[in-house]
Amino acid sequence: MILADKIIALRKKMGWSQEELAHQLNVSRQAVSKWESAQSIPDLDRVLQLSQLFGVTTDYLLKDEQETETYTADDAPSALRKVTLAQANEYLALRKSAALRIAIATFLCMMAVIPLFLISGAAEFGYLSLKPETAILVSLVLLFVMVAVAVGMFIYTGHQAEPFAFLEKEPFETEYGVRGMVQEKKKAFRNTGLKGNIFAVSLLILSPIPLLCGAFSEAENSNMLTLLFLGITILLAAIAVFMLIWVGVQNAAMEKLLEEGDYSRKNKENGDKMGAISTCYWLIATAVFLTWSFLGNAWDISWVVWPVAGVLYAGFRIIVSAMSKPNRE
Repeated sequence: MILADKIIALRKKMGWSQEELAHQLNVSRQAVSKWESAQSIPDLDRVLQLSQLFGVTTDYLLKDEQETETYTADDAPSALRKVTLAQANEYLALRKSAALRIAIATFLCMMAVIPLFLISGAAEFGYLSLKPETAILVSLVLLFVMVAVAVGMFIYTGHQAEPFAFLEKEPFETEYGVRGMVQEKKKAFRNTGLKGNIFAVSLLILSPIPLLCGAFSEAENSNMLTLLFLGITILLAAIAVFMLIWVGVQNAAMEKLLEEGDYSRKNKENGDKMGAISTCYWLIATAVFLTWSFLGNAWDISWVVWPVAGVLYAGFRIIVSAMSKPNRE
């Protein structure tokens, strides 16, 4: 068996893709592909890395006549992936930029509903010389454009995070120095995160005030004024959610590397169950939104389903997590 076949067999035995192996070795996926297709041979340093990574001897890798795997220390290689210092730094840098993109995308999704009722309302109350049907069409186009941009950002961010998806789902080992580095970064970010969360929660609490002012207004144009204040309320809530996500994504990245909080090894075991339940939750929310919108022709108000579903989701997760914990006598 030649080296190319041995690399393929060992990689598949570990359950890794070519891209995942490439990240472990800090090389490109194309390099791994060439090794496995026998178009090129890894240099000595890479052979040593492969030996350590798979837990086999270099003799086994390099000698074609040696068909039986021989291990360096244990009877079998460790099933746990090892995260190097370089990989940890790369991941934290990726999630720092991802935090901003995810926050902006969520902000756009929340803001997308504002044109729907502002333009429609302005046309209905005579502030815009548009037919109601035209106003709804324009507002829907703006909504879909904003959501499309947001979805594109979500997809791009998710693609970038794919090589590190195992951090959220599988137990792993960290190289010496990784844990200390992450703890230092978490400590340095603590004050910024705390201030961001305080600001966001305070803004969320205060966000209904403009809507209340509009609702109790006795002005002649109170209907349009109420819609404007509703837009301000959503804007304030969107800013608050932006801040919560920006802080939360970065904190989550550090917790994943430290295997703490929601990403402890015990919680990872329940990750698939929570994912399935969450999917069902949002499918039900979508069904309610579409049913209400189409059957009741209530596009001007049915958007309320999403902020309500988002607020309830936090409590829903807490209840499910509490119910999934084993009873302790």
